[in-house]
Amino acid sequence: MTIRDDDIQDFRLTAITDIRDIDRAAWDALANPRWTLGSGGCLAPRPDAITGAESTCEDADSISQAGDSLPENTDFNPFITHDFLAILEESGCVGERTGWLPQHLVLEDGGGTPVAALPCYLKSHSMGEYVFDHAWADAFHRAGGSYYPKLQASVPFTPATGRRFLTGPGVDRAAATAALADGLKELCRLRRASSAHITFLTRSEWDRVAERGFLARTDQQFHWDNPGYADFDAFLADLASRKRKQIRKERREALSAGISIEWVSGTDLTEAHWDAFHAFYEDTGARKWGRPYLNRRFFSLLGERLGERVLLVMARREGRMIAGALNLIGSHVLFGRNWGCLEDHPFLHFEVCYYQAMEFAIARGLARVEAGAQGAHKLARGYLPQTTYSAHFIAHPGLREAVADYLEREREAVEMENAAIRAHHTPFKRG
Repeated sequence: MTIRDDDIQDFRLTAITDIRDIDRAAWDALANPRWTLGSGGCLAPRPDAITGAESTCEDADSISQAGDSLPENTDFNPFITHDFLAILEESGCVGERTGWLPQHLVLEDGGGTPVAALPCYLKSHSMGEYVFDHAWADAFHRAGGSYYPKLQASVPFTPATGRRFLTGPGVDRAAATAALADGLKELCRLRRASSAHITFLTRSEWDRVAERGFLARTDQQFHWDNPGYADFDAFLADLASRKRKQIRKERREALSAGISIEWVSGTDLTEAHWDAFHAFYEDTGARKWGRPYLNRRFFSLLGERLGERVLLVMARREGRMIAGALNLIGSHVLFGRNWGCLEDHPFLHFEVCYYQAMEFAIARGLARVEAGAQGAHKLARGYLPQTTYSAHFIAHPGLREAVADYLEREREAVEMENAAIRAHHTPFKRG
């Protein structure tokens, strides 16, 4: 059955406060409609989705070599899976006590079957979002307004682009997006929220919600593209000589203290690995921003349910784990997430977070490494600037006008900076 624009008005839109209130398979069919997620995070294309044949977990790796040129609803994104969102809720990282109250919007047909969804939270602060609106909150407070609560359509603590408006096959995507966007504005009114924010959505979603009255915002990240390198040396060959020599020097010095590196994934992940990584994460997080967002239980559940989608890059010295980086594996992209260490060594952060991620992407035929938010220092390591997108509905007319003016100038600045970096400051050979 094909669901068209005319049908959407007859459907029911609800907000659920626990991701487990919707069936896992039903949610995942909307989130990643071309993929199935088996036990432990084993990934395979859905039968008939690509070749018409049943596939195994290993098949997804070969398909990833096709790159990221497929339509937006075909790439597998681990962060919008039912498992990942449930892990955040069940571990207590997300919930009313943390200021992230689930308010997931679900669009159902007359028979109660979900046909579209939007992960969403009612928030009492602006932490853990990576798209910063603290100045807006402060300005509104000084003017006598109350900025919180607000609605946040996103994946908590995860600055990774992906679909936010989740739809499966046979659904008019533009109509479903409009229904969810309008529903989000209505939920804003019902919850007496000042605003609704959709962060790290896709470019096409960004364009669509602008038509529904959402303000458009852009920002910058640094990603590494893999055109099909045979090995890391092939990547180095594309760099200017000085940059190539610098990276080789950094990699040598990073391991000069007798440090070894290992990749850990799937059933090889143990509680000992998670104990060590959580210690790294807590120590580094406390020094950087005061209170880390993810607790110890989160990591155990992640390994249990999505272990095949996890890559831990761990550094050892004298047999002891001293540093590590957590990555999640999509069908076409390696997403770098968290880093931590107990010992400081020159260039070890670059080796564990960036160079090892690139090596893994080459080995697995992944098209891209997204290394998370911020970090212009990534540029010298071959990571180039990319535009990220967010959309914002501001209920108060005065605040909306001020934010709209600011965002217009900010978009121009982001575009100019990205263009200038790509034109004049990349580490790659010119010509």
